[in-house]
Amino acid sequence: MTYVVTESCIRCKYTDCVEVCPVDCFVEGPDFLAIDPEVCIDCTLCVAECPVEAIFAESDVSNDQREFIVINAELAKKWSQITEKIPALPDADEWAKIKNKREHLDFL
Repeated sequence: MTYVVTESCIRCKYTDCVEVCPVDCFVEGPDFLAIDPEVCIDCTLCVAECPVEAIFAESDVSNDQREFIVINAELAKKWSQITEKIPALPDADEWAKIKNKREHLDFL
């Protein structure tokens, strides 16, 4: 089992979770973080740190967010590792309140 970043992270990209990760399993894109399932050790430390409650154990990902299991794995192969906390996106607090924002995920 691994942990998965879900839709709530889109356009927020708070990095509190990165700061506590003992194995540096997070990767960073323009508007989202993902977890590399090959690196994650299932320690659960990141879950409590996420201010938008976007991180779940793979087995606990809701049906409407299941696609993010594959998305995290795919993005982990494309994006660069992030190992230190950085500022959230400028309008993160506004985006944190928005639901159903999957279409805004930038895969670059």
